[in-house]
Amino acid sequence: MSSPSGQHSSEPPLIQLPGAFRDERGAIQTLVDGGIQSVQIITSKANTIRANHYHRTDSHFMYVVSGAMKYFHRAAGSSSAPASVVVHAGEMVFTPPMVEHAVEFLEDSVFVNITGKPRDQGTYEDDLVRVELYKPHVKPA
Repeated sequence: MSSPSGQHSSEPPLIQLPGAFRDERGAIQTLVDGGIQSVQIITSKANTIRANHYHRTDSHFMYVVSGAMKYFHRAAGSSSAPASVVVHAGEMVFTPPMVEHAVEFLEDSVFVNITGKPRDQGTYEDDLVRVELYKPHVKPA
């Protein structure tokens, strides 16, 4: 799966979705057109963290169906503070290869993960590098 036109790791990862086709039956919203190897529906509970890694060669889109998440990102190997964006239902972010990313779920959420490479466990683990990009702030008792 290639990156969206003009999308680089230094640009905001929020994707501008094309207008939906609408008629009297409802609407069809295109999310990704081509280059897909795997699609997962992932549920996450409020106040949990996913990712804290980067992919050497894979890329993926994350489309939020319900809930909201805070998406953190920076170039792999960078020591700078990560940038972040809040992603709500109906919005999508893109993660290219070699971008460290982590997600904090602000409420119970469901998102669709659309990947450029297969997501069987072996392929996934071979392409993955775990990092500690983001860890929640622990409030003192």
